[in-house]
Amino acid sequence: MKVRVSITRKAGLSDPEGVETHRALHDLGYDEVGDVHFGRIITVEVAGKDAAEVQARVEEMCERLLANPVIEDYAVEVLG
Repeated sequence: MKVRVSITRKAGLSDPEGVETHRALHDLGYDEVGDVHFGRIITVEVAGKDAAEVQARVEEMCERLLANPVIEDYAVEVLG
């Protein structure tokens, strides 16, 4: 099954890339832009037929390796 993991910084934590990109967009004249936040998307192929089991397995992967649960939030979406 194909699984998409979306990882972002936890709310309230500094996002240096987002701050610099926000500043650069304003410098380029895009004054309508509000906050900018960076994250990443990871696509994982996992063998299995039960979507709930696959999701639980990928969440375990996130806790152990793919994300840093101290400073990042993640969302797991089983695509099929």
